[in-house]
Amino acid sequence: MTKPSFYITTPIYYPSDNLHIGHAYCTTIADSIARYRRAAGYEVFFLTGSDEHGQKIQRKAEEKGVTPLQYVDAIVANFRLLWEKLGISNDDFVRTSEERHEKVVQAIMQKIYDQGDIYKKNYEGLYCVPCESYWLERQLTQGNCPDCGRPVEKMQEESYFFKLSKYQDSLLRHIEENPDFIQPASRRNEMINFIKQGLEDLCITRTTFDWGIKVPFDDKHVVYVWFDALLNYFTGIGYGADEEKFKKFWPASLHLVGKEIVRFHTVIWPIMLMAMGVELPKQVYGHGWLVVEGDKMSKSKGNVIDPLSLIDEFGADAIRYFLLREINMGSDGNFSRDALIIRTNADLANDLGNLLHRTVSMIEKYHGGVVHKKAAAEEIDAGLAALTEQTVRDYREAMDRLEINAAIKAVWALISRTNKYIDETGPWLLAKDAAKAERLEAVMYNLAEVLRIVSILIQPFVPRTSPKIFAQLGLAANGAFLLQDAVWGGLADGTRVAKGEPIYPRIEINEEGLTVNAPTKKTAEGAGAREASKEEAPCAEMPEIIIEDFAKIDLRVATILTAARVPKTDKLMKLTVKIGEEERTIVSGIAQHYTEEELAGRNVIVIANLKAAKLRGIESRGMLLAASDGEGRLVLADAPGIASGSKVK
Repeated sequence: MTKPSFYITTPIYYPSDNLHIGHAYCTTIADSIARYRRAAGYEVFFLTGSDEHGQKIQRKAEEKGVTPLQYVDAIVANFRLLWEKLGISNDDFVRTSEERHEKVVQAIMQKIYDQGDIYKKNYEGLYCVPCESYWLERQLTQGNCPDCGRPVEKMQEESYFFKLSKYQDSLLRHIEENPDFIQPASRRNEMINFIKQGLEDLCITRTTFDWGIKVPFDDKHVVYVWFDALLNYFTGIGYGADEEKFKKFWPASLHLVGKEIVRFHTVIWPIMLMAMGVELPKQVYGHGWLVVEGDKMSKSKGNVIDPLSLIDEFGADAIRYFLLREINMGSDGNFSRDALIIRTNADLANDLGNLLHRTVSMIEKYHGGVVHKKAAAEEIDAGLAALTEQTVRDYREAMDRLEINAAIKAVWALISRTNKYIDETGPWLLAKDAAKAERLEAVMYNLAEVLRIVSILIQPFVPRTSPKIFAQLGLAANGAFLLQDAVWGGLADGTRVAKGEPIYPRIEINEEGLTVNAPTKKTAEGAGAREASKEEAPCAEMPEIIIEDFAKIDLRVATILTAARVPKTDKLMKLTVKIGEEERTIVSGIAQHYTEEELAGRNVIVIANLKAAKLRGIESRGMLLAASDGEGRLVLADAPGIASGSKVK
């Protein structure tokens, strides 16, 4: 059976300098979509590359005293290194300086010239060198380039022009008749308004520099960068060299681009295709920018984030997960180091990592590491299976709509529910009752089965994590995480698990900087050991107290008025509580277990007469009571419906 094809591209990045975290964001999105489509049974072609020509590159090379090609070679090597470290699964990497690309550009330019859609004239205009764009006076913003805000230069030279205006009405009609062609809708509306203002014919050659592809019918000219760069989407799939491959993958399923270059991909590129008589791509999606602490990245501001150093520090999958989970794809998103650490600890270490470690540890402890497949015995089991199946459906629908963070949220809701399932079924209690042996086997199977399916679903986002989960579940990954296998009941009876190190050690911040905790004996032994200590260390082993000792503790009901995370920590929450008529501040280490919204308005039990202490410079007066199941999960002691200030007796 022939697989359906799916062709996805990133923009080709400009090697005037090394890439930053914003470029990594775009490429990670594309990679996740490509991996998802492969898992869904598509034959995928995923293209990225480098846009190497133009006046800006030539000037930078001259400043360095090297040729333009020598200059870009070193930077492109770093591009490739970044994609390798980030786990990018591209099928090809097109450099516009390659001979194969030059042949494509010259062949297409000659074709369009021969049919009369390219003409020559002397041109004088306002040119932005960094953006490689000409502008009309009326398009400038306070006299500067409307895209980058930098000064423009007055240029006068003989140039060839492409008849963009000839196809204006045809393009507008295509956009209006195909509402999915430009997404999200806000970008589509921008482009419709732009086109309706009237399109000028496009200058597509230059004579004032020579770093570029020679025009086939006039070698005094080189091809202007956009007419050159956009054709990489043809080069990568064999235009003019492998027609079978080209026909298989064109039209492109998705051009993923930053919002600042949507205009080039939805005006210039489709009109070039119309002139060629070639079908237009199915969709162009303009994602938002990644800003740092609320501000756009800029060298002058000193806030450009190097993704290679982040990967070395946190690992590629943590970076990928944060970028995909934290940001709605069509909107601008904020990157911060603190948010990365909080998200990694909360979602990857606490939720996913803890679920895996608890599950495998208990299977080893209670069943010698062997999973026994048992049918659902109780309603709670059927509910977990039904939720898993619904999650797979919700995930696929979200991914098909390019709502990546919605897909991730759906999976993590399942992970959270499964952690709660452990607390509700109490395997450590079942293990004490021989009559409940089969019930315990069913619970262990359900936990392992959820993890198997979760690892399939998250593979597009954290591709190096899924094989680690499979390995601990005793499964062979073989590079194949197929959605057809994400069906409940697929884990074979008798599967033997193999407990490993925690897949995401918690990240701690101290005053000296970042430290990644090495697993101690306690954490390496995992959940099973902690359960054993809970079961085998009864209350009688604690030192006895007398009633007078207990009478010294003033336990009160308190209402939480406000809650806020303490900056630069991942554990501490600053709470304003009301005890009777008194308000006070308590700093509590519950930020990994509750959100601010979950805490506000809650009635809890506090030790009201605890001596005040300073935590992170905040005076804390009191302590909240919470229970731990021995698995590192805290549940606050609640007193719903009891008046604030009431004494606990």
